[in-house]
Amino acid sequence: MSDDKKLTTRADNFSDWYNELVLRSELADYSPVRGCMVIRPWGYGIWERMQRALDDMFKATGHVNAYFPLFIPESFLSKEAEHVEGFAPECAVVTMGGGKQLEERLVVRPTSETIIYSMFAKWVQSYRDLPLLYNQWANVVRWEMRTRLFLRTMEFLWQEGHTAHATHDEAEEETRRMLGVYRTFMEEYMAMPVITGQKTDAEKFAGALRTYCTEAMMQDNKALQAGTSHNLGQNFAKAFDLTFQNEAGQQDHAWNTSWGVSTRMIGGLVMTHSDDAGLRLPPRLAPTQMVIVPIWKTDEERAATIEAAKRIAEDLGSFKRPDHERIRVHVDERVGIKPGAKYYHWELRGVPLRMEIGPRDLASSSGMLVRRDTREKRSIAFDVLRTELPVILDTIQADMLAAARERLEANSHRGDITYDRFKEIMDGPGGFVYAGWNGDPAVEQRVKEETKATIRCIPDAEFRSPNAPTTCMVTGEPAKYEVIWARSY
Repeated sequence: MSDDKKLTTRADNFSDWYNELVLRSELADYSPVRGCMVIRPWGYGIWERMQRALDDMFKATGHVNAYFPLFIPESFLSKEAEHVEGFAPECAVVTMGGGKQLEERLVVRPTSETIIYSMFAKWVQSYRDLPLLYNQWANVVRWEMRTRLFLRTMEFLWQEGHTAHATHDEAEEETRRMLGVYRTFMEEYMAMPVITGQKTDAEKFAGALRTYCTEAMMQDNKALQAGTSHNLGQNFAKAFDLTFQNEAGQQDHAWNTSWGVSTRMIGGLVMTHSDDAGLRLPPRLAPTQMVIVPIWKTDEERAATIEAAKRIAEDLGSFKRPDHERIRVHVDERVGIKPGAKYYHWELRGVPLRMEIGPRDLASSSGMLVRRDTREKRSIAFDVLRTELPVILDTIQADMLAAARERLEANSHRGDITYDRFKEIMDGPGGFVYAGWNGDPAVEQRVKEETKATIRCIPDAEFRSPNAPTTCMVTGEPAKYEVIWARSY
């Protein structure tokens, strides 16, 4: 790690910069268990904001929360062949309990399709019982060999939605709806633009009919799969005898969906917005939106500036305009720490606004306001804070999204790109390459082996190139799809 004040820069080593920033900003720390992490209060505060927003969005679309066990009978996973094949290498298995060998081994939840649909089978008899629209906030365990804080850990927090429907079309509509919810959240709350599309068969969820995804570009031009939504068809319903009597009086298998996002989004937030000085948090997800730093030299000045800061914080915290939350304000009244050290502390943690209040500011009933994203400074009168701060915070939120979207477009490559040119891009600046693909999994695998790039998705119509390529980038054969290639996390 670099010295006490400066992080490794993104240009020097993006990976080291990321790891140092997560640790130094106190988002998370390494746990005594290899591959696991401790989410510290600042990081968990961001996750709480994410949870709150998403939970409201899920409930607005008719979903309810439930909880299912951490332990899953091993036989459940083997009931769906693709599913067990996809997850078996990542499973942690309990073989002993109470000092005795278990009659049946238990898998520590890597995902919950099997146990949830076994319960759905008990609860559904008729089409009148459908749809079931459930969500679960939980932890999962996947035995990862190469881990990185937030991006890939053996245990992580997430939500997983699971639904059952009477028809394929209802399930498909649900799958796409929840993908849209994720996109809205990522763009409106995370200020992180995403591309939506369908995964190839090689990249889809184990046991799914189709998988749709949100793909974001990080500042090193690698892709991050930020969320997925799966149309599971009737595969799990058949495995767990999830049947119902339809309107015609006949027995039919339900159609299922599942969808999820995790604490990986915090890693995406860091890599989308932060700079060489630390985090830059979008206001809607920042645990603290503004920190007030009182500045004093004498005990008398200290008392006056702290009193004024607390009065402002209390006023802003109690004020709520329509369509705006109460502003989350913290007063840094620590003694024995110079103002510059306090600025560094909060800058590293990404607080969107800082207001400095000294004796001269009290005399003029104003403070010095500093934006974390642009470092712009301006004097602001105390009596306009209620009206102006919500506008400033909204502006920061919009500006961060615009900057990330501009970077995404600047590093997206379209046109007649040859395979040799594609390799140059992957070995050089990286980015998203829109190119033709003949649909052959063997070609997909070849590119992955030769370049470490994968097909991130077959983009939805709104993201496709105006003049989509007509030939496969690799073989020159007619293209079946335009796809997005990138290296990824």
